[in-house]
Amino acid sequence: MGIVLGDNQYGKAETRVVWVIRDGPRHDLRDLNVSISLTGDLAATHLTGDNAQVLPTDSQKNTVYAFAKRHGVDQIEDFGLLLARHFVTSQPSITRARVDIEQYAWQRLGPHSFQRAGAEVRTASVTVDGDATRVVSGLTGLVLLNSTDSEFAGFVRDPYTTLPEAHDRILATAVDARWRHAGPVGAGPAADGTGGWADSHNRVRAALVAGFVETYSRSLQQTLYAMGERVLRECAGIVEIRLSLPNKHHLLVDLTPFGLDNPGEVFVATDRPYGLIEGMVRRDDAPTAKGAS
Repeated sequence: MGIVLGDNQYGKAETRVVWVIRDGPRHDLRDLNVSISLTGDLAATHLTGDNAQVLPTDSQKNTVYAFAKRHGVDQIEDFGLLLARHFVTSQPSITRARVDIEQYAWQRLGPHSFQRAGAEVRTASVTVDGDATRVVSGLTGLVLLNSTDSEFAGFVRDPYTTLPEAHDRILATAVDARWRHAGPVGAGPAADGTGGWADSHNRVRAALVAGFVETYSRSLQQTLYAMGERVLRECAGIVEIRLSLPNKHHLLVDLTPFGLDNPGEVFVATDRPYGLIEGMVRRDDAPTAKGAS
């Protein structure tokens, strides 16, 4: 029986960098979490301990800091492309680089004062593999709730089913979405009048929210598809979107022991266990791409 080295990669995970834009007395900032994964001719370090082809992960971390200073950070997709291309072109042993970035939003309180703006996080995953480039934008922690226009009935029953049918329920979720672009969007206004990465992100987010709000939901699966379909219909440059939707259960509280009626007014929000609905909606003429999530 032969033994061989399989797929492998290495990199620096979760480099936290905050870039302060000091434009006179009014400041701005970018708050990022950057993870790097490199793939290539790395067999020797695994098989013999020869590190001649290995760029230290500490050097990768330092590159993030240096590039933030040298190039600044506007759109995280562009910053990810800059880093990924650098590692592939500067390191002969590296053939593929993936850069994952989370951006944390801050709300301005004054010229140089800020407050963290909730739990929602903007994300980007950039992969440079030879001449091929793939950009996947996204968001996490977008919490949405409909207080009605949702039901769940007609489901399979087995000996372990105790769940009653619900014909009017709260539907709540925390959206985790990743969408793949047909090609690089660019940082500035595009030929079709759209405004690059930031505008693309805002349009996809708006379509996700509209799809949730405007769908009468008979299942969270139906809502997932409606949200993804809305994005693809309204955002021409997106070829596929992957959604992960936890069902944030809100259970009606039994108030009869206290002599009180509860016609869908008082609920308890539970955090676990929870249903998790995941799926991908894509254009039927779009080629699939590994690693789009």
